[in-house]
Amino acid sequence: MNVVENLRKIKETLPENVRLTAVSKFHSESVLMEAYGAGQHIFGENHAQEMVPKYEHLPKDIEWHFIGHLQANKIKLIAPFVHTIQSVDSLRLLEEINRCAGKHNRKINVLLQIHIAQEAHKFGFLYEDIEKLLNERAFDALEHIRITGLMGMATFTGDERQIRREFSGLHTFFTKIKKIYLAGNHFFNELSMGMSNDYLIAVEEGSTMVRIGGKIFGRRI
Repeated sequence: MNVVENLRKIKETLPENVRLTAVSKFHSESVLMEAYGAGQHIFGENHAQEMVPKYEHLPKDIEWHFIGHLQANKIKLIAPFVHTIQSVDSLRLLEEINRCAGKHNRKINVLLQIHIAQEAHKFGFLYEDIEKLLNERAFDALEHIRITGLMGMATFTGDERQIRREFSGLHTFFTKIKKIYLAGNHFFNELSMGMSNDYLIAVEEGSTMVRIGGKIFGRRI
């Protein structure tokens, strides 16, 4: 495994406007430091208990993103430092993030996760849920949250046409939401879609951020 070389190869395939979240869950701090030394400063974790010690031990200019399904009772663990929570899938979760962020007098960036896949086990809002949410008065009261974009995971399939349809649909919805509901929100610019097996399709369909782990770090420990 050559983390530095893997990173170089992946970044060569990404346009300048697409950022890389290195999915570092289950990998050691020393492995993360290899990636950090090669210039990678955005890391994605999906377990709060694992993210906290990594934050405490690693350089403080790392941009930590939470990318997995987040339980409301775990938000307090990461609220003091997390940069972005990419996987927000309910108003209840938004309200709890807002409450915890307020205790630390900070704003937390969030991406609203949209369910675009055929698999029922994946999380996320439906398209119509988002439009309803953005019309809720409760949404306007979330002063410690910054909605910076949307996130979605395509169906895990070898059918590239289906993957492309799902990503294309999310990009179309992102553009609609920005124009109709969030035209005055200058932070709403992120469309996180694409992982190790489908990120090139996602980039072609308008992704601004990809989440890649295995192609960088190899098998998890």
